[in-house]
Amino acid sequence: QVQLVESGGGLVQAGGSLRLSCAASGRTFSSYAMGWFRQAPGKEREFVAGISRSGGYTYYGDSVKGRFTISRDNAKNTTYLQMNSVKPEDTAVYYCAADIRPPTVVPRNQNQYKYWGQGTQVTVSS
Repeated sequence: QVQLVESGGGLVQAGGSLRLSCAASGRTFSSYAMGWFRQAPGKEREFVAGISRSGGYTYYGDSVKGRFTISRDNAKNTTYLQMNSVKPEDTAVYYCAADIRPPTVVPRNQNQYKYWGQGTQVTVSS
């Protein structure tokens, strides 16, 4: 079992940058594929980015490709989401998720993740 805590959310101007962090408890962090999702008011939860256990494989949602970067530091039990060139439509609550997967697998559906953080709000002003 793993517990996830997101941080780094806040208010940022359009065109700016923000880095989210997701700290995981437990000793087996390197067994988990990690994902970032977001949910804006009135909208469904959306896949943002995912990363494999070792960090060798990453996937991104179409709306963030080229602007966001997911990474992880297994020694620190932490996953990051670097958000660059943010837009007002990036405003949402961002959630970190984890699930035990084979080394090269990166789930992209929220139903494939068992563990979730509480979320952190990101607001982009125009």
